[in-house]
Amino acid sequence: MNFKKVTKNIFVYTSLLLWTIIIILPVLTILFGSFKNFEEFTKTPGIMPPSNFFNIENYKKALFEGRMLLGFFNTFILTLFGVLGSIVVGSMVAYVINRFSFKSKKLILFIYFAVSVVPMEISQVSTFKIIDNLGLYNTRLAPILLYIGADVLMIYMYMQALEKIPKELDRAAMLEGANYFQIYRNVIFPLLKPVTISVIMIKMISIYNDFYIPFLYMPDMNLQTVSTTLFKFIGPYEIQWHVICAAIIISIIPMLVFFIFLQKHIYDGITSGSIK
Repeated sequence: MNFKKVTKNIFVYTSLLLWTIIIILPVLTILFGSFKNFEEFTKTPGIMPPSNFFNIENYKKALFEGRMLLGFFNTFILTLFGVLGSIVVGSMVAYVINRFSFKSKKLILFIYFAVSVVPMEISQVSTFKIIDNLGLYNTRLAPILLYIGADVLMIYMYMQALEKIPKELDRAAMLEGANYFQIYRNVIFPLLKPVTISVIMIKMISIYNDFYIPFLYMPDMNLQTVSTTLFKFIGPYEIQWHVICAAIIISIIPMLVFFIFLQKHIYDGITSGSIK
Protein backbone atom coordinates (compact mmCIF):
# COMPACT_ATOMS: atom_id res chain seq x y z
CA MET A 1 0.00 0.00 0.00
CA ASN A 2 1.30 3.44 -0.93
CA PHE A 3 2.08 5.28 2.33
CA LYS A 4 1.93 8.73 0.69
CA LYS A 5 -1.47 7.99 -0.84
CA VAL A 6 -2.85 6.78 2.51
CA THR A 7 -1.48 9.85 4.31
CA LYS A 8 -2.96 12.12 1.65
CA ASN A 9 -6.37 10.45 1.90
CA ILE A 10 -6.35 10.72 5.70
CA PHE A 11 -5.50 14.42 5.48
CA VAL A 12 -8.15 15.10 2.81
CA TYR A 13 -10.98 13.25 4.56
CA THR A 14 -10.05 14.66 7.98
CA SER A 15 -10.08 18.17 6.55
CA LEU A 16 -13.46 17.57 4.90
CA LEU A 17 -14.88 16.15 8.11
CA LEU A 18 -13.64 19.12 10.17
CA TRP A 19 -15.00 21.57 7.60
CA THR A 20 -18.37 19.79 7.62
CA ILE A 21 -18.53 20.00 11.41
CA ILE A 22 -17.66 23.71 11.31
CA ILE A 23 -20.51 24.33 8.86
CA ILE A 24 -23.09 22.10 10.56
CA LEU A 25 -22.53 23.17 14.19
CA PRO A 26 -23.95 26.73 13.82
CA VAL A 27 -26.99 25.39 11.92
CA LEU A 28 -27.62 22.75 14.60
CA THR A 29 -27.26 25.39 17.32
CA ILE A 30 -29.91 27.55 15.64
CA LEU A 31 -32.19 24.56 15.01
CA PHE A 32 -31.98 23.36 18.63
CA GLY A 33 -32.41 26.91 19.93
CA SER A 34 -35.61 27.37 17.93
CA PHE A 35 -37.33 24.67 20.06
CA LYS A 36 -36.18 26.03 23.43
CA ASN A 37 -37.95 28.54 25.66
CA PHE A 38 -36.11 31.60 26.91
CA GLU A 39 -34.98 30.03 30.20
CA GLU A 40 -33.73 26.82 28.56
CA PHE A 41 -31.97 28.78 25.84
CA THR A 42 -30.04 30.94 28.31
CA LYS A 43 -29.13 28.13 30.75
CA THR A 44 -28.11 25.29 28.42
CA PRO A 45 -25.25 25.07 25.89
CA GLY A 46 -26.27 25.97 22.37
CA ILE A 47 -25.35 22.59 20.92
CA MET A 48 -27.38 20.71 23.53
CA PRO A 49 -30.67 19.35 22.07
CA PRO A 50 -33.91 20.85 23.46
CA SER A 51 -35.97 19.02 26.03
CA ASN A 52 -39.01 19.16 23.72
CA PHE A 53 -38.74 19.04 19.93
CA PHE A 54 -42.50 19.64 19.67
CA ASN A 55 -42.33 23.10 21.21
CA ILE A 56 -43.39 25.33 18.30
CA GLU A 57 -44.26 28.44 20.31
CA ASN A 58 -41.21 30.25 18.95
CA TYR A 59 -42.32 29.52 15.39
CA LYS A 60 -45.82 30.82 16.09
CA LYS A 61 -44.40 33.98 17.64
CA ALA A 62 -42.06 34.54 14.69
CA LEU A 63 -44.81 34.00 12.12
CA PHE A 64 -47.62 35.99 13.76
CA GLU A 65 -46.07 38.53 16.16
CA GLY A 66 -43.10 39.05 13.88
CA ARG A 67 -45.41 39.17 10.83
CA MET A 68 -43.05 36.99 8.82
CA LEU A 69 -45.77 36.27 6.27
CA LEU A 70 -45.79 39.98 5.42
CA GLY A 71 -42.00 39.84 5.31
CA PHE A 72 -42.16 36.95 2.84
CA PHE A 73 -44.59 38.90 0.65
CA ASN A 74 -42.42 42.03 0.54
CA THR A 75 -39.29 39.94 -0.03
CA PHE A 76 -41.06 38.13 -2.90
CA ILE A 77 -41.90 41.46 -4.57
CA LEU A 78 -38.34 42.77 -4.24
CA THR A 79 -36.82 39.47 -5.39
CA LEU A 80 -39.15 39.03 -8.37
CA PHE A 81 -38.69 42.48 -9.90
CA GLY A 82 -35.05 42.78 -8.80
CA VAL A 83 -34.11 39.48 -10.44
CA LEU A 84 -36.12 40.10 -13.63
CA GLY A 85 -34.64 43.58 -14.03
CA SER A 86 -31.12 42.30 -13.36
CA ILE A 87 -31.46 39.55 -15.97
CA VAL A 88 -32.64 41.99 -18.65
CA VAL A 89 -29.97 44.61 -17.88
CA GLY A 90 -27.15 42.11 -17.38
CA SER A 91 -27.85 40.05 -20.50
CA MET A 92 -28.31 43.16 -22.67
CA VAL A 93 -25.07 44.75 -21.44
CA ALA A 94 -23.18 41.48 -22.04
CA TYR A 95 -24.76 41.14 -25.50
CA VAL A 96 -23.74 44.65 -26.53
CA ILE A 97 -20.19 44.30 -25.18
CA ASN A 98 -19.71 40.87 -26.74
CA ARG A 99 -21.28 41.49 -30.15
CA PHE A 100 -20.40 45.12 -30.94
CA SER A 101 -17.19 47.11 -31.26
CA PHE A 102 -17.23 50.77 -30.20
CA LYS A 103 -14.82 53.26 -28.68
CA SER A 104 -16.18 53.31 -25.11
CA LYS A 105 -16.43 49.51 -24.83
CA LYS A 106 -13.36 49.11 -22.60
CA LEU A 107 -14.37 52.17 -20.58
CA ILE A 108 -17.77 50.65 -19.78
CA LEU A 109 -16.15 47.42 -18.62
CA PHE A 110 -13.65 49.40 -16.53
CA ILE A 111 -16.47 51.37 -14.88
CA TYR A 112 -18.29 48.17 -13.94
CA PHE A 113 -15.14 46.69 -12.43
CA ALA A 114 -14.24 49.95 -10.65
CA VAL A 115 -17.71 50.25 -9.10
CA SER A 116 -17.56 46.64 -7.88
CA VAL A 117 -14.31 47.38 -6.02
CA VAL A 118 -15.81 50.31 -4.06
CA PRO A 119 -17.71 49.16 -0.93
CA MET A 120 -21.44 49.81 -1.23
CA GLU A 121 -21.60 51.64 2.10
CA ILE A 122 -19.23 54.37 0.88
CA SER A 123 -21.61 55.49 -1.88
CA GLN A 124 -24.79 55.27 0.20
CA VAL A 125 -24.87 58.97 1.13
CA SER A 126 -25.16 60.08 -2.48
CA THR A 127 -27.39 57.12 -3.38
CA PHE A 128 -29.73 57.90 -0.50
CA LYS A 129 -30.03 61.54 -1.60
CA ILE A 130 -30.89 60.49 -5.15
CA ILE A 131 -33.55 58.05 -3.96
CA ASP A 132 -35.00 60.64 -1.56
CA ASN A 133 -35.08 63.38 -4.22
CA LEU A 134 -36.91 61.02 -6.57
CA GLY A 135 -39.57 60.53 -3.88
CA LEU A 136 -38.91 56.80 -3.66
CA TYR A 137 -37.83 56.63 -0.01
CA ASN A 138 -39.95 54.21 2.03
CA THR A 139 -41.27 52.49 -1.10
CA ARG A 140 -40.55 49.06 -2.60
CA LEU A 141 -39.32 50.70 -5.78
CA ALA A 142 -36.20 52.10 -4.07
CA PRO A 143 -34.48 48.75 -3.35
CA ILE A 144 -35.75 47.28 -6.63
CA LEU A 145 -33.94 49.98 -8.61
CA LEU A 146 -30.78 49.38 -6.60
CA TYR A 147 -30.99 45.62 -7.14
CA ILE A 148 -31.52 45.95 -10.90
CA GLY A 149 -27.99 47.24 -11.38
CA ALA A 150 -26.13 44.33 -13.01
CA ASP A 151 -22.92 43.37 -11.22
CA VAL A 152 -19.64 42.32 -12.81
CA LEU A 153 -20.09 38.62 -12.03
CA MET A 154 -23.42 38.55 -13.85
CA ILE A 155 -22.03 40.30 -16.93
CA TYR A 156 -18.98 38.03 -16.94
CA MET A 157 -21.14 34.90 -16.79
CA TYR A 158 -23.28 36.10 -19.69
CA MET A 159 -20.23 37.11 -21.72
CA GLN A 160 -18.66 33.67 -21.21
CA ALA A 161 -21.88 32.03 -22.40
CA LEU A 162 -22.10 34.37 -25.42
CA GLU A 163 -18.61 33.28 -26.50
CA LYS A 164 -20.05 29.81 -27.19
CA ILE A 165 -22.89 31.16 -29.37
CA PRO A 166 -21.65 31.52 -32.98
CA LYS A 167 -22.07 34.96 -34.55
CA GLU A 168 -23.29 33.26 -37.72
CA LEU A 169 -26.68 32.93 -35.97
CA ASP A 170 -26.85 36.73 -35.73
CA ARG A 171 -26.04 37.12 -39.42
CA ALA A 172 -28.59 34.49 -40.42
CA ALA A 173 -31.28 36.28 -38.40
CA MET A 174 -30.32 39.63 -40.00
CA LEU A 175 -30.72 38.08 -43.45
CA GLU A 176 -34.24 37.11 -42.39
CA GLY A 177 -34.95 40.77 -41.63
CA ALA A 178 -34.53 40.74 -37.84
CA ASN A 179 -33.20 43.84 -36.10
CA TYR A 180 -30.71 43.77 -33.21
CA PHE A 181 -33.37 43.65 -30.50
CA GLN A 182 -35.21 40.80 -32.25
CA ILE A 183 -31.92 38.89 -32.53
CA TYR A 184 -31.33 39.35 -28.81
CA ARG A 185 -34.87 38.40 -27.83
CA ASN A 186 -35.54 35.51 -30.23
CA VAL A 187 -32.07 34.07 -30.88
CA ILE A 188 -29.56 34.99 -28.16
CA PHE A 189 -31.57 35.10 -24.94
CA PRO A 190 -33.21 31.62 -25.31
CA LEU A 191 -29.71 30.13 -25.74
CA LEU A 192 -28.62 31.75 -22.45
CA LYS A 193 -31.04 29.64 -20.37
CA PRO A 194 -28.41 27.66 -18.36
CA VAL A 195 -26.49 30.74 -17.27
CA THR A 196 -29.73 32.65 -16.67
CA ILE A 197 -30.83 30.01 -14.14
CA SER A 198 -27.51 30.44 -12.32
CA VAL A 199 -27.89 34.22 -12.36
CA ILE A 200 -31.42 33.89 -10.97
CA MET A 201 -30.21 31.76 -8.08
CA ILE A 202 -27.23 33.97 -7.23
CA LYS A 203 -29.29 37.17 -7.41
CA MET A 204 -32.18 35.63 -5.46
CA ILE A 205 -29.91 34.63 -2.59
CA SER A 206 -28.32 38.08 -2.59
CA ILE A 207 -31.67 39.92 -2.45
CA TYR A 208 -33.34 37.42 -0.11
CA ASN A 209 -30.57 37.69 2.49
CA ASP A 210 -30.01 41.43 2.15
CA PHE A 211 -30.64 43.38 5.34
CA TYR A 212 -28.87 46.68 4.73
CA ILE A 213 -30.83 48.09 1.77
CA PRO A 214 -34.37 47.21 3.00
CA PHE A 215 -33.52 48.43 6.50
CA LEU A 216 -32.18 51.73 5.17
CA TYR A 217 -34.72 52.48 2.43
CA MET A 218 -37.90 50.81 3.78
CA PRO A 219 -38.15 51.54 7.55
CA ASP A 220 -41.97 51.31 7.50
CA MET A 221 -43.10 48.23 9.47
CA ASN A 222 -45.54 47.35 6.68
CA LEU A 223 -42.59 47.13 4.27
CA GLN A 224 -40.41 44.83 6.37
CA THR A 225 -38.70 41.91 4.63
CA VAL A 226 -37.67 38.48 5.90
CA SER A 227 -34.29 39.77 7.03
CA THR A 228 -35.58 42.95 8.72
CA THR A 229 -38.32 40.98 10.48
CA LEU A 230 -35.67 39.40 12.71
CA PHE A 231 -34.80 42.86 14.00
CA LYS A 232 -38.19 43.03 15.72
CA PHE A 233 -37.07 40.66 18.44
CA ILE A 234 -34.09 42.78 19.48
CA GLY A 235 -35.04 45.26 22.19
CA PRO A 236 -33.15 47.63 24.51
CA TYR A 237 -33.49 45.28 27.49
CA GLU A 238 -33.84 41.80 26.04
CA ILE A 239 -32.94 39.95 22.86
CA GLN A 240 -35.28 37.05 22.13
CA TRP A 241 -32.67 34.77 20.63
CA HIS A 242 -34.90 31.68 20.81
CA VAL A 243 -37.52 33.39 18.63
CA ILE A 244 -34.84 34.73 16.28
CA CYS A 245 -33.57 31.16 15.86
CA ALA A 246 -37.07 30.03 14.85
CA ALA A 247 -37.37 32.92 12.39
CA ILE A 248 -33.98 32.04 10.88
CA ILE A 249 -35.05 28.41 10.35
CA ILE A 250 -38.27 29.58 8.69
CA SER A 251 -36.33 31.95 6.42
CA ILE A 252 -33.89 29.21 5.37
CA ILE A 253 -36.56 26.79 4.11
CA PRO A 254 -37.62 28.56 0.84
CA MET A 255 -34.07 29.04 -0.43
CA LEU A 256 -33.09 25.51 0.60
CA VAL A 257 -36.00 23.99 -1.34
CA PHE A 258 -35.32 26.20 -4.35
CA PHE A 259 -31.64 25.25 -4.38
CA ILE A 260 -32.32 21.51 -4.09
CA PHE A 261 -34.57 21.53 -7.14
CA LEU A 262 -32.33 23.75 -9.29
CA GLN A 263 -28.82 22.77 -8.19
CA LYS A 264 -28.07 20.85 -11.43
CA HIS A 265 -29.00 23.86 -13.57
CA ILE A 266 -26.98 26.16 -11.30
CA TYR A 267 -23.79 24.13 -11.71
CA ASP A 268 -24.35 23.85 -15.47
CA GLY A 269 -24.78 27.59 -15.77
CA ILE A 270 -21.69 28.45 -13.71
CA THR A 271 -19.48 26.12 -15.77
CA SER A 272 -21.08 27.22 -19.06
CA GLY A 273 -18.40 28.89 -21.16
CA SER A 274 -15.53 27.94 -18.84
CA ILE A 275 -14.31 25.15 -21.16
CA LYS A 276 -14.02 25.63 -24.90
